[in-house]
Amino acid sequence: MTSTASRLHERARHLQFATIAWNAAEVFVTVGLGIAANSLALVAFGLDSLIEVFASLVVVWHLGAFGSVPSDERTDRALRLVAIAFGALAISLLVGSGRGLARGTEADSSIAGIAYLGVTAVVMFTLARWKRRVGVALDAAPLVSEASVTFLDGLLAVAILVALVLNTAFGWWWADPIAAAVVGALAVREAVTGWPRGGPGEAS
Repeated sequence: MTSTASRLHERARHLQFATIAWNAAEVFVTVGLGIAANSLALVAFGLDSLIEVFASLVVVWHLGAFGSVPSDERTDRALRLVAIAFGALAISLLVGSGRGLARGTEADSSIAGIAYLGVTAVVMFTLARWKRRVGVALDAAPLVSEASVTFLDGLLAVAILVALVLNTAFGWWWADPIAAAVVGALAVREAVTGWPRGGPGEAS
């Protein structure tokens, strides 16, 4: 591995650790804010962060073969695990959205939640952009795929932020679950397109 590749490899690991740290804190912050505001969306957002931590850990594992090029089999396994994470994210969002619409649960206003989601969106979009760039430079398909998980996290933050604002301003409680359902549909697409094609050991 060249010195340039080594630097990119290390940068990729640092980006993943930053993502894991942020999402781990996000679990406690958004779940706490969600419980305080009776917001199912904020609670779901926090729990979804666990799935994103898993996807990041998969990429860290894939990058673990430092100093050597990961085998096609290792790459395919990592891609499958990230796709499974997308699937789990989609199921949790779609089920949570359906339950929210069915119950007609109305959340209280959460200014702190709106502010935190705004910051989270900026952080996630920035991390996603950097990870995609490094992933493309390293030709690391799992990292590029996981960058989409981070990007979806940013989209979800924006969607829930808008829903909270609409609920606060106009009482549109249904905006919250609908926004989550849209992001869930995007996660389904990523799970399908991210699953590696071909037999074991073949490049995706």
